[in-house]
Amino acid sequence: MSALQGAVETAAPVSRLHQRQSFDPADFPVPTGREEEWRFTPLRRLRGLAGDAPLPEGKVTVECDPAPEVTIEHSERSDPRLPRTMIPADRVSAKAFAGASEALVVGVPAEAVASRPTVVSVRGEDTAGAAFGRLVINVAPMASAVVVLDHAGSATYADNVEIVVGDGGSLSMVSIQDWADDTVHLSHHHATVGRDARLRHTVVTLGGGLVRLAPSVRYAGAGGDAELLGLYFADSGQHLEHRLFVDHGQPQCRSRVEYKGALQGETARTVWIGDVLIRPEAVGTDTYERNRNLLLTDGARADSVPNLEILTGEVVGAGHASASGRLEDEHLFYLMARGIPLQAARRLVIRGFFGQLISKLDVPELRDRVSESIETELARMEA
Repeated sequence: MSALQGAVETAAPVSRLHQRQSFDPADFPVPTGREEEWRFTPLRRLRGLAGDAPLPEGKVTVECDPAPEVTIEHSERSDPRLPRTMIPADRVSAKAFAGASEALVVGVPAEAVASRPTVVSVRGEDTAGAAFGRLVINVAPMASAVVVLDHAGSATYADNVEIVVGDGGSLSMVSIQDWADDTVHLSHHHATVGRDARLRHTVVTLGGGLVRLAPSVRYAGAGGDAELLGLYFADSGQHLEHRLFVDHGQPQCRSRVEYKGALQGETARTVWIGDVLIRPEAVGTDTYERNRNLLLTDGARADSVPNLEILTGEVVGAGHASASGRLEDEHLFYLMARGIPLQAARRLVIRGFFGQLISKLDVPELRDRVSESIETELARMEA
């Protein structure tokens, strides 16, 4: 057993919302919607992903375009070389582990610096059956890489993404959910951050009928730094849910969480849950989480629940903030008083709302793509 694996196995969550972990789906009861972890999710729209009945096999293809310094391997589920840093924390995640016969492993060798982003493309071909996937991103000590996970097409899909950033390593990962409107996608991203390692995990959710994404971070050594960023735009009929868990179990580690969303349409729905746990041994922790939502039309609903559990008084800083509301009238008035029409003023304010997060995307092409997608969403609002 490696030191990294041992560090994770001895750091079982103490928060009641994250107590249960198992690779066996039978260890998790079928959710009814009354459970805290499922009460926001419309279970009737999951197409059986959380149920007991067997599901027909779906069609999802996964292709990888790696940087020259990056290795790609397809490993059987039982391959002992695969890391065991993640244990599923809900029924769908456990079913995805059981249903994925192999894992796509993206490896960055020790001290290597990837010369360009590695792109993993996930494409759905239909929604008639369910597909399961597993992706492992293993960044060796002192290595550095950018990985883009790009989802598109139509699918009923559940997967797990296991991220390991070794001591002194650096990873910037971007996960784009640009699915068709008929897609259901449930995903768990679990990252283990080593000593003095750095992770920037960015989520962009624009498409899909129902998307539930659960990123989690644990530290395997002192000095780790994790930045979790998110941007989402929900239209009528979409349910976009993001559930984050940052587990501070090592000293002198840092985390920053910032998610921003916009909603338009009577049945547009978003959910953001941010859980941060600071264990007794995590002295010197510096953490802050923030979620902001813009409600652009009547009937849209954004639920935002930040949670902070502190078990030591020796922290550098710990806090959270959450806000949901409409466009500020004074911002629009300021622009309109200078001759800018109302619709153009609204666009400028919304661009500014998302602008800082978009600027943090490490791939210029993605910045352009996300900006264009937001312009498309705004055009729908004005149509």
